Amino acid sequence: MVNLTQIQRDLISANHILHFTSVLDAYGHISARHPIDASTYLMSANMAPALVSNASNLVQYRVNDSMAVDPDAPKGYIERYIHGEMYKRYPDIACVVHSHSEDVLPYAIAGVPLRAVYHMAGFLGSDPAPLYDVENSYNATEPHDLLIRTPKLGEDLAKTFLTKTNESADPPVSMPDYNVVLMRRHGFTTAALDIQTAVFQAIFTQSNAKAQTTAMLLRGAFDGFPGNEASAWTGATGNDGIGAFEPLTAQQAQDCEVSIGATSDRPWGLWLKEVENDSLYTNNV
Repeated sequence: MVNLTQIQRDLISANHILHFTSVLDAYGHISARHPIDASTYLMSANMAPALVSNASNLVQYRVNDSMAVDPDAPKGYIERYIHGEMYKRYPDIACVVHSHSEDVLPYAIAGVPLRAVYHMAGFLGSDPAPLYDVENSYNATEPHDLLIRTPKLGEDLAKTFLTKTNESADPPVSMPDYNVVLMRRHGFTTAALDIQTAVFQAIFTQSNAKAQTTAMLLRGAFDGFPGNEASAWTGATGNDGIGAFEPLTAQQAQDCEVSIGATSDRPWGLWLKEVENDSLYTNNV
């Protein structure tokens, strides 16, 4: 039997972990599909993730329209449509995270592709992370504030998780092709089969972005020395024989996702202990 209390507790802890690791600050959010009623999902009320502390802070929303099941529920996040439309399009998805991580954000601004560059980020795949630009989805009357504030905008974002081949698949696919999508000038969204995996992907998307940025800066500085020139992403080598900066291959990404994914209990246990021992965070479920 599915334990609703455990899902509520894990969702609250996930809010804390994502804040502790700087994936979320006062903004951003995580949701979980309701374990008993799959036509609904759970997400905190409109509050800072670090301050979510009990079941009364969690709101149950209908997947169909992202409206609260309880008409007297506290005010929710404007961008809950990110979550509702992901659950609507992908019935196997059980957790969604939306972040404005300052380490990932540059890749949604600068026109530089975010790639899987080390073994902890195999879930990113071997292709560049897709980039969704909400500007292409606005109607004539909507504010251009970059927020996903309607079902239509959430639906367009959810479609970006598919390859062109699967966009019109019949029947529709139940899982996205990509685990992470960047949102231009905004941040990123990730989705997974469970809370633990979604948190893992969010944290290591951020870590991968840090590693890629540092490696690109280092490569650029190194190439600045005479005789060391090598064009990034091409596999060319300088006179010193050092290879250019390259992402994971398709085989590496696939195998790393399987191998590292099988160990996700290890960091989850550590992250839980870290937030449980920090007085900022309270979990009364």
